[in-house]
Amino acid sequence: MPTAPPGEAATRELLLYRHGFCTALDGHHQGEDRTLFPAIAAAHPELRPVLRSLERDHSMIAHLLGSLRAAVERAAPPEELDRHLEGIAAIMENHFRYEERQLLTVLETLELAAVPGDVLGPI
Repeated sequence: MPTAPPGEAATRELLLYRHGFCTALDGHHQGEDRTLFPAIAAAHPELRPVLRSLERDHSMIAHLLGSLRAAVERAAPPEELDRHLEGIAAIMENHFRYEERQLLTVLETLELAAVPGDVLGPI
């Protein structure tokens, strides 16, 4: 059985990784929006503006991931894919830092009667 050229095999692996990562990240954000954030809002109504901001980030990240997916599907040049990845990385870094600063203490004390996978998605 012939093997794929190294570049082709690496491309397939990268696409598989990207697909898995994007799917897991999207599922994680959906779980937070659907289950975790409403529980936090009920226990800590003063955090509703923070939660809305995080939900907006989730929406923007989903849009950026969709743009990356479309670029990959149309075989965009590596420079364009790099720009997509850099944009996603920048917003993800800011998002996670903000989320940790605003919610870490709350998450340590929040009592949540839910299945972890429903709350956090596949991550």
